[in-house]
Amino acid sequence: MRSPRPYAPQAGPGAQSLTERRKAATQLDIARAACELFAEHGPDGTTAEDIAHHAGVALRTFYRYFRNKQEAVAPLLAGGGDAWRALLAEEDPGTPLAEALERAVTRALSDLQAIEEGLEVTRGLLRAAADDPALRAVWYRVNQDSEERLVPVIARLVGDGADAVGVRLLAAAATDAIRIALEVWSATDGPVSGPGSPAELAVRCLHDLTGAMPLLRRG
Repeated sequence: MRSPRPYAPQAGPGAQSLTERRKAATQLDIARAACELFAEHGPDGTTAEDIAHHAGVALRTFYRYFRNKQEAVAPLLAGGGDAWRALLAEEDPGTPLAEALERAVTRALSDLQAIEEGLEVTRGLLRAAADDPALRAVWYRVNQDSEERLVPVIARLVGDGADAVGVRLLAAAATDAIRIALEVWSATDGPVSGPGSPAELAVRCLHDLTGAMPLLRRG
C-alpha cells in the first residue's frame, strides 16, 4: 500500500483550513527534527521514537502522518521546490523562459531563509542519504513530484500552442539542474553563497541541460 502524502501542497492560496495549517505545521516540525537527527546520528542511529521526542509529539502522532522515519523528511525537502515554483509562477507569460528560469532558481537558492535553514539542513540530509536507499528514495520522489507540478507553470509561461513534449523536457531539466547542484554541493564544504554555492551550480546546470532546447529559443 502506498503511503499518504500529507506533505503535498494544497491547490492554491486559502485552500487550507486552520486545522490543515496546524497539521502542516506539525508535519514540518517533525521533518525538521528528523533532518537534524539524521544529520547528527545518521538514519541507522535514529528511530521514529527519537524523532517524535525531538519534535515534541507523541509517537502515535508521528505515525499519523508518516509511514516510516525516512518519509518524515519529505515536507522540508518539498518546501524548496514549492518556493522556487512559486517564484517562477510570478513571471509574466511571454517572458523569455531562460531568463525566467534562471531568475527563479537564483532567487530561491539565494533567499535568506533558504541560506539560514534550508541549505545547511539539505546538505546534512543528502550526506546522510548517501548510505540510506530509503532516504534517497524520498529525495527522488520529492523531486519527481516537483517536476510534475512544474509542468503547468512552464506551460502557462509559454502560452497557447506550447509543445507538450518540450514543456515536459524543460520541467525535467530544470528540476534536475537544482537536484544535481544540491547533490554536488552537499558532498563538499562549499559556501552557501557566492562561487561554488548551490545557486551558482544550479545556474550552470540549468544552462548546460537546457541550452539547446527549442522552447528557450522561441522568439
